[in-house]
Amino acid sequence: MMALPTAPAQAEFGALFDADTQRAIASGLCISCRGAKLLCGKARCPILVRWDFMMKTAPAIDRLDLEGASPPGVFVGRFGYPKVYVGPLVPPVHGDTEILDAPETWIGRSMEDIVSFRSQLVRGMHRVNVTDVETGGRVVDLTRELALSVASTEVEVEFTRKPHGRVVLDDNVQPFGPSAPLRDVDVGTMKVDPRLDRAYSDGDLLARDAVLGLYRTQVPVSKIQRAFSVGAFGLSKNRKFVPTRWSITAVDDTIGKVLREKVKELPLIDSIRVHEAIGFDDRFLVVQMPRPWRYELIEAWYPSTLWNPLGREVVLFGDHEGYEGRTTYASIGGCYYAARLAVGEALLRERRQAATVILRETHPGYIMPVGVWNVREHVRDALRRPPRKFATLAETLAHLQTRLDIPMARYIRVSEVLKHVLYQRTFDDFGVAAAAEAGILRAPG
Repeated sequence: MMALPTAPAQAEFGALFDADTQRAIASGLCISCRGAKLLCGKARCPILVRWDFMMKTAPAIDRLDLEGASPPGVFVGRFGYPKVYVGPLVPPVHGDTEILDAPETWIGRSMEDIVSFRSQLVRGMHRVNVTDVETGGRVVDLTRELALSVASTEVEVEFTRKPHGRVVLDDNVQPFGPSAPLRDVDVGTMKVDPRLDRAYSDGDLLARDAVLGLYRTQVPVSKIQRAFSVGAFGLSKNRKFVPTRWSITAVDDTIGKVLREKVKELPLIDSIRVHEAIGFDDRFLVVQMPRPWRYELIEAWYPSTLWNPLGREVVLFGDHEGYEGRTTYASIGGCYYAARLAVGEALLRERRQAATVILRETHPGYIMPVGVWNVREHVRDALRRPPRKFATLAETLAHLQTRLDIPMARYIRVSEVLKHVLYQRTFDDFGVAAAAEAGILRAPG
């Protein structure tokens, strides 16, 4: 049975939620519901989900020291930049814990599984300047070595205070558990990945070249991102710590740009294809058309979803790029670059080129952020599955309408790439006239 929080814990508990959830609690709605009626519109009660995993973690970390096998995992914060907190992620368990920090293996797991994995990871914090990669002291050196490790590694940490018992959720970064300032760190015998070690040891190798070289040798993207964050790459004199959330997007963007340029040299696909994947009440429909490289990600958030908690209507927005790419940061953020990497991988694997539109329809079951990996891995998953093929765009849109709840006319009004394909060619090319007659399309505007 779950223990009831004390009065001080209740205050701390309330601070974990956004203003919308706090207002629901204050209004008495949550008292009436108690997680059973789901009166807030969410598929699962966010209060119970968070408390469940927090209470499972808390008894094992209510102390000033901790022993466990790091997956390996490290975290570099961004607040206070250029002085940031760096340190290991350590669970209070031993053995093979690699799955706790391996998002490439999480497809098919439930959201509760992911939060359970990540809430076990206690974050140790050591404050340094981002330029102190080689001069930050013993804690910094051991954290970097841990980031280069190839397997779970036994770690002992001492804190200056007991870890603060909360699960940290972020739209870019995988969740993780409580945190506390570090007094000391001890790392057991570890096996460093020789590929990562070579990149770290080469002080004349540009960070971009290190990232691309490691990717070509099939080092998982998540491991490249981890090493990137601890300043393991680049010219020796220029190396810096990179906040974890920034390192994730930097690596996705770097690899994605190179894949895009290679794809642009390849012949076009021979038909329109639709790939699909579903996870966490998120639907990903990947539409690929026989056109030169274009790319777009459109997200649709239902009311009562994470980013549209009080809305009355579905909100759609998107970002796109043409043949030459884009010069500004995508407003959607890291999801755009994560999905683009997955698209480039799949096209290069097939030795083909296409214009791609990803339609992400997020339903109320998506109750909390689990990180940008969710988009990268689900788009990868979709593109590994056999596609449905179509001769015309009209047929494609008719199929999409059976797989998505939002009318295709709304997607088309938002989509720059779909409008380009539809209206920059003759109607006969893709049967647009037939689509108009079917009521699927309306004129742009």
